Amino acid sequence: MVFGLGLGLVVVRGVRAAVTRAASLREASADSAAVLGRIAGGLVTLIVFLIAAAVAFPSVSAADLFNLLGIGGVAIGFAFRDVLQNLLAGVLILLTRPFRIGDQIRHGEQEGTVEDIWVRATVLRTYDNRRILIPNAALFTDKIEVITAYEKRRLQFALTIGNGDDIAHARDVVVRALRSTSGVLADPAPEALVTGLGTAGVDMAARFWINPPRRREAVDALDGAIEAVKLAVTEAGLDLPYPTTQVLLHDQTEETDGDRARQREGWPAAGRNVPRPRWQAERDASQHAVGGRR
Repeated sequence: MVFGLGLGLVVVRGVRAAVTRAASLREASADSAAVLGRIAGGLVTLIVFLIAAAVAFPSVSAADLFNLLGIGGVAIGFAFRDVLQNLLAGVLILLTRPFRIGDQIRHGEQEGTVEDIWVRATVLRTYDNRRILIPNAALFTDKIEVITAYEKRRLQFALTIGNGDDIAHARDVVVRALRSTSGVLADPAPEALVTGLGTAGVDMAARFWINPPRRREAVDALDGAIEAVKLAVTEAGLDLPYPTTQVLLHDQTEETDGDRARQREGWPAAGRNVPRPRWQAERDASQHAVGGRR
């Protein structure tokens, strides 16, 4: 009996060390690898306990032990449902690796760099140096965006040129400005696409690629690209219009208001053909009606 328990403990230590080593080879953090090793060691310890109990108490069958563990497992599962859910999700994240430590991800409104992956939660460091703990169950079941999953990243920004500007010339000016911007890759080549006819002019999108795709590089590249394009477009004599609104008001105090053939569309009255005020027209019409009855 003692020899069996001793052998079981040796097996537990071996399994824990092997799982920890395997997790570290898969680029998991030291803490995450140790947690996986402890979980594996705990499972093996449970199996060793069941075998030792079956040997020490022959009258107790393995089926009785499993039934007892099943009842206790259901009770524990209801009591620690959220904890167990996050634990299982954490293990699956460590094994499947949808993202790695050092990746920049976005989950809902939270975005930042993955600092560590615990069994219960994932540690996220935001760009303004805050620590966010996101439950692993949420990361495993919800949609997440891995910003640094690939080596290159495409950025873009919108601009508008005037309706009278030459589109081909504007496209050439924008592309040359993007090529001269620091951090913009030559391959894939930057491009300027027409996206629509807006209220102020011709809408375009300037698109380019950067490497590496991290937040700091993206902010710097976008800043430089917008500045370079704005200067180049201005020097080339192209227009950068902005939306304008013209409001025309009807003067409802004039006698011509309501008559589509004679009413003024809000422009200032000038010259001798200024419509009379409505009150004067109504007064004259009333006096004329009284004189007619006489």
